Amino acid sequence: MPLNRTFVRLIASLALTIACGTGYAQKIKELANVGGVRPNQLIGYGIVVGLDGSGDQTTQTPFTVQSVINMLTQLGVQLPPGTNLQLKNVAAVTVTGTLPPFSRTGQAIDITVASIGNAKSLRGGMLLMSPLKGADGQVYAVAQGNVIVAGAGASAGGSSTQVNQLAVGRIPNGATVEREVPGGVGDGDFITLALHDADFSTASKMAQVINAGMGATTARALDARTIQVRAPQDPDARVSFLAKLENLVIIPAEAIARVIINARTGSVVMNKAVTLEPCAISHGNLTVTISARNEVSQPKPLSGGETKPVQNADIEVKAEKGGVTAVPKSASLNEVIRALNQIGATPQDLLAILQAMKSAGALKADLEVI
Repeated sequence: MPLNRTFVRLIASLALTIACGTGYAQKIKELANVGGVRPNQLIGYGIVVGLDGSGDQTTQTPFTVQSVINMLTQLGVQLPPGTNLQLKNVAAVTVTGTLPPFSRTGQAIDITVASIGNAKSLRGGMLLMSPLKGADGQVYAVAQGNVIVAGAGASAGGSSTQVNQLAVGRIPNGATVEREVPGGVGDGDFITLALHDADFSTASKMAQVINAGMGATTARALDARTIQVRAPQDPDARVSFLAKLENLVIIPAEAIARVIINARTGSVVMNKAVTLEPCAISHGNLTVTISARNEVSQPKPLSGGETKPVQNADIEVKAEKGGVTAVPKSASLNEVIRALNQIGATPQDLLAILQAMKSAGALKADLEVI
């Protein structure tokens, strides 16, 4: 499907999420985070029960059987030695979540559950109590609840269809924080601000804005990412200071020209700093069609031959003509999109086209494939 206006508008709107351009004012809290104020990743292991026959095949996932036996033993159920468990409704999963900064005991957080065996689907299952550990090996949360799967699938008579991934699900507010992460916004005379993207110009501008709004010599840029800020030592005064600081507005330096391509979905996002040099592009499609005809070879009567199936395959290669398109020099995002639309390529084709333009020096941007 050729690039259409809706896709073009989507590119232009998403560009603001990856970079900002000259003249676009932002608050400090949109550009940097306070040192020590960070989330922490959690991970755990658990089992999902209550599946409708779509769980792990226990002959290939012995750890699922072992997990169920260990759980039953802890609950006081002793199984006879050598018991062969057929657990079609159980799946072994990894449980992951993010512990936000300043999380307190009893707070609920979202978690993601993903199969690590060969379960076909987690839809309709329930995660049993699973501890979530941090990088230090300590348990910081406990997860349990009904799994919500965004995908859908159906099968009948040997045919099946599926939309999205069925072996991964989420549990909103599915974990409860049991241990708090020590830390805060610092106990000394200074706090640090860390820019999301290292940039000397933006770091210098941020220090100047803080000094103008909070008093001279309050801040100084240590490098392209770190700004050191003098703050009150009293906790209440420090919170009020940070509340005012994070809402100061600056105009950051112009972003680096960047194009981000999702090779799996064909999505392309570029910021307003992307430019094109004059070039010529030839684009065409190559289609290979293979068709098979199943026939039967029938011998003549009384010939003593055997009836055998015969498969004949026809292969057709069709190359559509692709004319040479001249792409003029483009200095703005709208002009770049207009030039790419002239090629008549699909979003999936843009990956190869942009990579070729980058290699030829026509695309003035950093190309990132995710």
